[in-house]
Amino acid sequence: MTNRHSIVRRVAGFALAMACTAALPLVATPVDAATQAAAPPAKPSRFALGRDDFLLDGQPYRVIGCELHPARIPPEYWRHRLRMVRAMGCNTVPIYMFWNHHEAEPGKFDFRSGSRNIAQFVRLAQQEGLLVLLRPGPYVCAEWDFGGLPPYLLRTPDIGVRGMDPRYMKAVERYVAAVAAEFAPLQIDRGGPIAMLQIENEYGSYANDRAYLARLAALWRRHGITVPFYTADGPSVSMLSAGTLPGAAVGLDSGSEDAHFELARKINPGVPVFSSETYPGWLTHWGEKWAQVPVDEVLKEVGYLLDGGRSFSFYVAHGGTNFGFTAGANSGGKGYEPDVTSYDYDAPIDEQGRPTPKFFKLRELIGRHAGQPLPELPPPVPVTTLPPVKLEPYASLWQRLPKPVRSAHPKSFDALGHEQGLMLYRTRLAGARGGKLVLNGLHDLASVYLDGRLIGHLDRRLGENSIELPAGDGSGEPPLLEVMVEAMGRINFADRLIDRKGITGHVTLAGMTLMNWEMFPLALKEDWVRKLPATPEAALDPRPGRFFRAHFDIGREPADTFLDLSAFGKGMVWVNGHNLGRYWNIGPQQRLYLPAPWLRRGRNEVVVLDLRETASGAVAGFERMND
Repeated sequence: MTNRHSIVRRVAGFALAMACTAALPLVATPVDAATQAAAPPAKPSRFALGRDDFLLDGQPYRVIGCELHPARIPPEYWRHRLRMVRAMGCNTVPIYMFWNHHEAEPGKFDFRSGSRNIAQFVRLAQQEGLLVLLRPGPYVCAEWDFGGLPPYLLRTPDIGVRGMDPRYMKAVERYVAAVAAEFAPLQIDRGGPIAMLQIENEYGSYANDRAYLARLAALWRRHGITVPFYTADGPSVSMLSAGTLPGAAVGLDSGSEDAHFELARKINPGVPVFSSETYPGWLTHWGEKWAQVPVDEVLKEVGYLLDGGRSFSFYVAHGGTNFGFTAGANSGGKGYEPDVTSYDYDAPIDEQGRPTPKFFKLRELIGRHAGQPLPELPPPVPVTTLPPVKLEPYASLWQRLPKPVRSAHPKSFDALGHEQGLMLYRTRLAGARGGKLVLNGLHDLASVYLDGRLIGHLDRRLGENSIELPAGDGSGEPPLLEVMVEAMGRINFADRLIDRKGITGHVTLAGMTLMNWEMFPLALKEDWVRKLPATPEAALDPRPGRFFRAHFDIGREPADTFLDLSAFGKGMVWVNGHNLGRYWNIGPQQRLYLPAPWLRRGRNEVVVLDLRETASGAVAGFERMND
């Protein structure tokens, strides 16, 4: 790269992007009360792939990307986060779309409600002078449940994903058509900010069907996507050989040395190569310490990219939160590693939107290469504490079971069209009444009860799938075996991607296969939790699986906080009907992010479902995840 090219890129990256704005409605947020004058309508521009450079209207354009995931950020804060990445020195924002966030059931798409209105996020990015790289999958990984693929696919017992299985491709074609209809009008050559679209994601880490990648590209073109394509893969011969696509720019996850870029050019010549995922942080699983990436390592890698005039994107600049049941899992350790609810990621912008020391060091480094002053930081999002409030038990799962589904053998969640939450499996022990109970294919956590008495817990993370049942004297009615199974996140990466939930195999006791099961699916949807009737405490089932509730008042304008659940064991929490996600006392996460838009001035409600404890506890709000 010549110095002349580096200078041109700086001008293109920080000046031309500012010109690509459009007159679109502004969204008021808690940190954006002042009305801005909208920019004049943007003229269509041309984003193209040169041999070595990205080209914006014929001039080299250097991508300095800050990835954000709209689904992990309350929409009220979208503009704030976009302004934060502009202030860090970025000119482009790559965004993942999660297919299962938009099509929970076949053919029923939602691109409008809450954080699903990604088109509005794209418009806001344009207003803030940012180009957009669209990463719609269909598979994305992202530590998101099933890598973004919709779990309804798993209702088909032998389906193959991320390949040419016609049943999978039928769903993909429906998804591509729907996404293209939303975003084709927002492409840069139509006056919008979308400059490129990624084909699949890290395909070379999964499979080698290049016809599948070509088919995806053809589908996007058929449905009106005209901007250039790119792929993203690890910098190895096998990954790049399987995952790249002729004519598509090559993204490297990550590109951190000359050899990575040279290899990519050798395998897929004639197109730009960039570091599509430069990692300033990393993910964290339950039971681990918080992942941290030293800032000096990040600065060294980013300095290499900047000094070489290379395009790159931070994965992620700001992670956000895996609200509800959206967190995914990896397949390392003993075969299963579920992700925590927070997606803070040790990123430059923390989960609550605050700049970290890493942010300021990166801003300083990027600013030295910018050739012009960087934008000022937006005002911070207000954050506060909440005084402790004692929760009291008011309902029990055991007394709110749905009608059972009956089957000779236990069925998985997916076989019953049940995708998240819990499932109670129940049978009577005719024949063998004690001995080693084996739950073959347990996905993921189980609590085992015999005649209403808790025997113990099993944890897929630890490779556990068996427990000893005490033997009775053989008299009386056959004992009642009940197994409450909790689904954690579906695996989102590599070859174990097919991750059905519940008891996915057969169950044996002392070598005898147990038959004649009843199954009670418990989806724990927000509306269902909101409408739970109260039961007098004296009449509550004594087993874990209790709901606890409290009301608290806020006498001022609400602000963000982190709700502390350290008085409880394991479960989920809802505030004013919003599912904040999972908590677990094995750590490292004891506090869940509670955004101000989910609170209200006056009376608020918090509901906790604890699957391990029966004693009441208190919750309180803190200004940070960790003190």
